[in-house]
Amino acid sequence: MLTPRSLKTEYAVRPLGVDVNRPRFSWVATAPGYGAAQTAYQILVASAPELLTPESADVWDSGKVDSARTFGVEYDGPAAARTRYHWTVRLWDDQVGKWAAPEWFETGLLDEGFGAAHWIGGATDSAPLLRRGFAIDGTVRRARLYASGLGYADLRLNGRSVSDAVLDPGFTAYDRTVLYTTHDVTELLQSGDNVVGAELGRGFFGLTSVNVWRWHDAPWTADPRLLARLVVEYDDGRVDEVVTDETWRITGGPTLSDSLYTGETYDARRALPGWDTAGYDDSSWSAAAVVEAPKGKLTAQAHEPIRVTETVDPVEVTEVRPGVWIADFGRTGAGWTKLSVTAPAGTTISLTHGETVADGNVEAWNVHVDGDRIQRDEYVAAGNGTETWEPRFSYKGFRYVQIEGAPADVQMRVVNSDVPGVTRFTSSQPPYEQFEHAMRRTILSNLHGIPTDTPYFEKNGWTGDAQVGAPTMLATLDLARFFTKWLGDIRDSQADTGQLPVIVPSSGWGFTDLSPATEWPTVYPFLLREMYRWYGDERLLREHWESLTRYLAWELDRVEDGLSVSVLGDWLPPGFGNGPAPEDRRLTGTAYLYRAVVVAAEIGEVIGQPNDYRKAAAELADGLNRTFLDRSAGRYRSAEDPDYRQTSNAVPLAFGIVPDDMVAQVAAGLAADVEARGFHLNTGCLGVGVLLPVLTAHGYGDVATKVALQRSYPSWGYWFDLGADTMWEKWEDDSRSRNHYFQGTVVQWIFENVAGLRVVDAGCERIVVRPDARSEVDSASIRTETIRGRVAVSWKRTARVLSLEVQVPIGTTAAVHVPSAATSDVAAVPQSFAGEATYADGYTIYTVPAGQWHFTSRSA
Repeated sequence: MLTPRSLKTEYAVRPLGVDVNRPRFSWVATAPGYGAAQTAYQILVASAPELLTPESADVWDSGKVDSARTFGVEYDGPAAARTRYHWTVRLWDDQVGKWAAPEWFETGLLDEGFGAAHWIGGATDSAPLLRRGFAIDGTVRRARLYASGLGYADLRLNGRSVSDAVLDPGFTAYDRTVLYTTHDVTELLQSGDNVVGAELGRGFFGLTSVNVWRWHDAPWTADPRLLARLVVEYDDGRVDEVVTDETWRITGGPTLSDSLYTGETYDARRALPGWDTAGYDDSSWSAAAVVEAPKGKLTAQAHEPIRVTETVDPVEVTEVRPGVWIADFGRTGAGWTKLSVTAPAGTTISLTHGETVADGNVEAWNVHVDGDRIQRDEYVAAGNGTETWEPRFSYKGFRYVQIEGAPADVQMRVVNSDVPGVTRFTSSQPPYEQFEHAMRRTILSNLHGIPTDTPYFEKNGWTGDAQVGAPTMLATLDLARFFTKWLGDIRDSQADTGQLPVIVPSSGWGFTDLSPATEWPTVYPFLLREMYRWYGDERLLREHWESLTRYLAWELDRVEDGLSVSVLGDWLPPGFGNGPAPEDRRLTGTAYLYRAVVVAAEIGEVIGQPNDYRKAAAELADGLNRTFLDRSAGRYRSAEDPDYRQTSNAVPLAFGIVPDDMVAQVAAGLAADVEARGFHLNTGCLGVGVLLPVLTAHGYGDVATKVALQRSYPSWGYWFDLGADTMWEKWEDDSRSRNHYFQGTVVQWIFENVAGLRVVDAGCERIVVRPDARSEVDSASIRTETIRGRVAVSWKRTARVLSLEVQVPIGTTAAVHVPSAATSDVAAVPQSFAGEATYADGYTIYTVPAGQWHFTSRSA
C-alpha cells in the first residue's frame, strides 16, 4: 500500500500568498518492499480540513486519475483571492491507500490587487519611518498584511517584527516586476489601539553609491517607498482594511545612510523608542506623500526569504594597536555584524568588514565603487548602558571585522536565502568532504534572492557564474523556488532585440559592457533544462519558450562563419591575472551556443514545440571543428594561442562536439597534458567544471583523481593549505574574492563520479549509479532528497570486495553500474527483483525499480 508524504503546493509547505490560479501539487509516494509503483491518485480540496472526504469536499475533487505523476499536478478548482484551501491525496498501486495528513495553501491577492492602497513615501534626511494607527473592536479570526517596500521594508506591528525575513522583498528588475510579501499577523493584533509601521531601506532600488554597474542610475532609481494592505477579518464576518495613503505619518529615523556596498550608519541618539507601538505621539511627524508607483507588475514573492541562518562568535579578538581591534570569526561568510557596546553618547564605533588582513588592517576596498568607504558600518552610541545593534539593509562578505572607537562584543550573523539543503556526502578521502563543505558554504554565501558572484565586491547576478555552478548548486540545495524566481529575472532583463545582459537583474549595464559573451547568458536555456532534469518542471519550460526562442534568434543571428563571437571566454585560468585565457574566445563561445541550442531542442521536444535547433547545432559544431580542430595533432587550438589549452579540448569533449573518430585521440591528448603539467589543471571557470568528468568518462579517472587531490598551485588543495574555508575566485594566493563558487565545481565530479550518483532526466525519473573515480578512496556515500523522494548511494571497498548500497524512490528507475571484472563476480540482493544484468567496460549493469538494493562485487 502506497503512502503519500511531503505534500507541497508550488514547491512549498503551507505557502501564504500563492499568486497563480492553478497552483501545482506534489507529494512523495512511499511503500515498503521493491518495485512499488503509483498507478493513480485522487486529490480533495476543501474549505476546512474536516471536510476532506469524498462525500464532503466542498471545493474540488479530482476523482481517481490514472497517472503515476507525483508532482506538477495542477489544481483545477476555484481560486478566490486571500483564501485558504485544505487538501489531501490518496494513491493506488494494486490497492487503494489511505488519505495523507491534510495540508493547505493560501492564495494571495491574485487579480484583486492592493485595492485602495497607494505607494507612499516622502522627503526625509535618513531612512524613513512610516506608521499608521488603527483600532481592533472585536474577535479577530484572521489578519494578513500584504506589503511591498522598495528597496527593503522592515515591517512592524505593535512593536514586533511581522516576520524573521530580512532584506525583504527580493531584488528584481523593478521596471518589470515588483514583489510583495504576505504575512500572517493574526497573533500580533490586540484589542483596542494598534500600530502598523515600517522602516525602509534603499537596496538596489534606491542605491546612491556610484558604481560601475550603474545601479545608482537604473531606470527605476528613486527614494524608498511603501505599499501595504492590512486585511482584518472578524469572527462576526466584518472585514476592516488599513492601506497606505496620506493618513500615514512619516519621519526620518536613526539609520542615517544605508548602501549595499558601503554599509550603514546608525545614530542611536536619534532612535525613537516606541515609534511602532500604540500611544506614541507622532504629532511632530509629517503626513506621508503619495508617490509614483514603480512600473513593474506586482507579483507575490514565491521564493524563500532571506534570513539570519546562523550566529557565529569570533574565535579570536586582537587589539592590533590602541583603540583598534580585529575580530576573526574563523570562517568566511556573508551577512553582518551584531554589535554590543557600552560607550559615552556620541561615540562612533566603526565596523569594517573584509576577507583578509594586511599590515594590521582588515582589507576593505572595491575599485568598482566610488569612495574609500567599503563594507563599513558605523554606530553612534546613545550612552544608555549596554547597547545592541545590527544592520537591516546591507550585507557584507567577510571573515574579519575591524572595530574602532570603543571595545565591543561582536557576532557574525550569517545571512542568505533560506533554501533547504538536500544532499549529504561522506567519504574516506578527507579533502572531498572538505571541498563539498566549502562549496556548500560558498554557494549559500552567494544566494541573496539572486545567485551572486561574490558577497564582498559585486553582489551581481553574473549569468556565467550560474551557468557553470548550476549543476552543483541544484545537487546541493533545493532551488526549485529560487531559480524559478531568477529565471523570471532573466526574462525581465531581456531587451526588445532578444539580447540578454551578462548580469541579471541589470540596470542596463551588461548589454555592451563585457558583452557579447555567449558563455554567460546561454545559462538561460541550460538552467531551464536543468530545472526539468531535477524537478520535471514543464510549466516553466512553456512559460519561457517564447523569450528563450527570441534570445536564441538574437544569438544565432550574429554567428559569423559558423562561429559565435565572445569577449569573456574561460575566465581566470591560472596565470592570467584578472581576465580571460589567451585562446580565441570564439571557441568557447561557439561551444556554449552549441549546447544552448541542443538543450533548447530538447526543451521543444518535451513541450511539443517544433524547432530547427538541431540543425543549428550541427552547423555550429561544423564551424567550430573546421576552425579549431587540428586533426593531425588530435587537439583543438587557436591561432591566438598555439599552446595547449585544457579548456579548449575539455569543453568540446564534454558537449559532444568532437567528431566520433577523434574522441579517443582528443581525450588522450587532454590526459597527457594534465600529466605533463604534474597533474595540474590549467582551466578557468568554464573548463574547471568539465575537466575531471571528461577525463573520467574517457577512462582517465586516475588522472582526474590526482588533479582533484593536488596540493600545489594551481589546485583546490593549494587554497586550503593557505587556510581557505570557501572557494576562491582565482587560483593565485592573492585572489580578490575568497567566497566565489565558479571555480569550485569539482564538487559536481565528487557527487557524480566519486559517490557515483547522476540524475539523468525528467525530475529524477532516471538515475545512473556509477562510481568510476574510485582511485585513492575506499568509500563514499551520498544521500539526496529529490522531488520523487530520497535517492542514496553508498559504496565501500574492502580488499578486492566492493559493497554498493542503492536506494531508489518510487517513480525512479536506476541503471546501476557495479565495478567488476565479470558479471559472475557480482551478486544482487534481492536477485529476484534485479533482473538480468549486462556487462560493459568493467561494469555489471542492472536496471532496477524502486527499492533498497545491495550489490557485492568480488573483483572491484
